[in-house]
Amino acid sequence: MRLLRAMLPTPVGPMLALASDDALCALEFGSDNRMSRLEARLLRFFGAPSVEEGSNGVIDRTREWLEAYFAGVSADGNALPLGALGTRFEQKVWKALRLIPPGATRSYGQVAAQVASTVNASRAVGLANGANPIAIVVPCHRVIGADGSLTGYGGGLDRKLWLLEHEQQYWPTDTSLSHVAPHHRVPRDKQQPRFEF
Repeated sequence: MRLLRAMLPTPVGPMLALASDDALCALEFGSDNRMSRLEARLLRFFGAPSVEEGSNGVIDRTREWLEAYFAGVSADGNALPLGALGTRFEQKVWKALRLIPPGATRSYGQVAAQVASTVNASRAVGLANGANPIAIVVPCHRVIGADGSLTGYGGGLDRKLWLLEHEQQYWPTDTSLSHVAPHHRVPRDKQQPRFEF
């Protein structure tokens, strides 16, 4: 399988996009830890794909999607063809994540109740959430602790907070971060508009 690779600039740092001719296969922040996990996932689920620098229609659409998202115009995760591969359970969790509206949050327990038939599946949901290779579009950042705490995010908790506050500004809901965890609210004038990398 052949995948194209491109770095896409965003207000929260550059993101690596990997796409086949048909679908977006990964959208990751560029940390060493995330890259090594992505390489392992590619080997496991794609065999040994040939990865080349370049762009195609899917990467162009992803770039446009990110621009619209960060401009507060649209956050429709169904607007892109997605080709992330994972276990059956991971796929189930990722599908549930895509149902969380922009600006809203869910706890790991709420997602677990939606996707699992076993009690106490929150940990398994957390692992599947952490394995999500398509950041922002598959909104794993919208999953928080039951007490409203910001727990785990592959891109870092500073990015998770930034993304949740960004969405709350453009797509507020009753379960936006300031409603479920007001102690995490950072006044807009105290935030940095961009991360420096």
